Formats: sequence, C-alpha cells, structure tokens
Amino acid sequence: MNTYKQILDSAKRTITLEQEAVANLNALIDQNFAKAVLCIYNAKGRVIISGVGKSAIIAQKIVATLNSTGTPSVFMHAADAIHGDLGTIQKDDVVVCLSNSGNTAEIKVLIPLIKNQENTVIAMTSNKDSFLAKNADALILAYAEKEACPHNLAPTTSTTVQLVMGDALALALLDLRGFSKEDFAKYHPGGALGKKMYLRVNELITLHDKPEVSPETPIKQVIVEISQKRLGVTAVTKNGKIVGIITDGDIRRMLETNDVLSNLTAASVMSKQPKTIDVNAMATAALDVLEKNSITQLLAVDSSNNYAGVVHLHDLIKEGII
Repeated sequence: MNTYKQILDSAKRTITLEQEAVANLNALIDQNFAKAVLCIYNAKGRVIISGVGKSAIIAQKIVATLNSTGTPSVFMHAADAIHGDLGTIQKDDVVVCLSNSGNTAEIKVLIPLIKNQENTVIAMTSNKDSFLAKNADALILAYAEKEACPHNLAPTTSTTVQLVMGDALALALLDLRGFSKEDFAKYHPGGALGKKMYLRVNELITLHDKPEVSPETPIKQVIVEISQKRLGVTAVTKNGKIVGIITDGDIRRMLETNDVLSNLTAASVMSKQPKTIDVNAMATAALDVLEKNSITQLLAVDSSNNYAGVVHLHDLIKEGII
C-alpha cells in the first residue's frame, strides 16, 4: 500500500469520525445540560473540575476556559483527591467530574466522598448508565459512539467531545453573565485584546527617542536627525508646538528636485499641519488615524498641545494591536 495514501486515509478517517461525533452533540444539549449550567451559575463557590487520564488533561483546558470567561475554576486530579487533595473542595463549590466510562475506580471512590461533603456534583460522561451519571446531581452527556483509534482504545473522539462540551458549558455561562469584551480584557491584560483595551499612546511614544528639529534647522541636520532616531520622520517644532513634519519620503522627493542643499532648511521641506493625536488616546485610535490617512507615523501631543513624541505603525504591530 502506498505509504502517503495510508497516512492521508488514516488522518481523514480520524477527522471524519470526530467531526460526526461533534455534530451529534447538538442532540444532547437538553434540559440536563441547562440544569448543569444553572447549578454552576447559581453556585456561591467555585467550580472544581476533576478527571483521570486523558480526561484530566481536558479538565485542565476547561478550567482555563472557565477562568478566562468569568467563572472561577480549579483543577483537581481525581487520583490525587483521594490522597489529600480533597481539601481543594470548599463548602459552596460545584464539582464537575469528567470520565468517558463513568466507572473508573478513582471516580467510584471520589464521588461518595464529595457527596458526603454535600457538594453539588455534575457528571460529564459518555455513559448515562454509569456510576458517575447515576450519582451526579446533573448530567452533561458527552457521548462518543467509538474512538477514532482503529482499536477503539486510545481516547480520541471521547476527549474531543468532552472538549467541545466544556466550551459549550463555558460559553453558556459567559452568555448568562453578560461577560463582555471589556471583562475578557481584564483577564487577558498581556494579550492582544487586553492591549487593545488598555494600551495608550503615551505608552507607545516612550519606546523611542523623540525626533525634533526647528524650522531653521539645515536640511543636512534634518537628515541626520531622521536617521539617528530611526523612525523615518521628525517633527518640526517652535516653542514646543508642532509646526510641521518631515518624513523620509519628503527627503527623497527633495533630493529629486534640488541639486543644491546648502540653502535648504526644515521649513522649506516640511509638510504643514500634520496629523496628530493626544497622548492619552487609545492605541487603537492611533491605528485608526494611521489607516484612514495611509500613513505610518503619527505625532503625539500633550494636554497643552506640545509635541510629545511619535507613534509608529511598527510599534502597533509589535504590541499586537494589528
């Protein structure tokens, strides 16, 4: 058999089987699922997500998604729980247990202990007749008819449907809480979204030295200033106020039309009334100005309309604003 064909057939078979299993999950989103969501939504405590084996790995991902979308969550490995980590669970916490079979030894030991503490238990399992499902207060049925593994052994399809149901759970809670982009940004201050929500022009202009010349500055010094500050631009100022701007494009055009440079100054080359932005404006606002005017540099001014620095398109790219 052709090796490449074997690889491609195997990969496509796996994707098809998992795709079909995920498509079948819509039929399992019922009153039981809604009950599980409401158990978490109305809880006074946190969500503890637990599992063993591959389910434990999926549990950790669900914890991360819940935490980032406004539902405080903690991972607890089911095996470790019965060896001391049961103390992770506090009085008002809701416990979600993931187990494909719902009948693993660790789960059978753990569930009665949680129930003795009078915590709400939510089962996420493929087996509605399992020990876990029958002893839970609410059931999320994450059914997978068979694994993508040709031997029906390695957890593949079963963990995929758990992952998808975990996302469905987290986003149903997000919708109930009215969790907004601004809320999301609070939990992701270092990410691109967080920077879009919080990064301001005054934080960008500190990344560079401030290129600046006066109207009387000889053109040779203007070229040196642009070259040394490495922003492809310099502001032309008088008494701290911006009176013009000179870009490297202006310099190129000047060289094309002038053979003698000794009598040229910044004033004779600069463009008057350049685009500016307040230092307290959002970085996204600076991006809007750059895009609308098809420019790559923007001059920033302070509250007194004094020149403060340069915002460069490359800085916005580096910060993930674009």
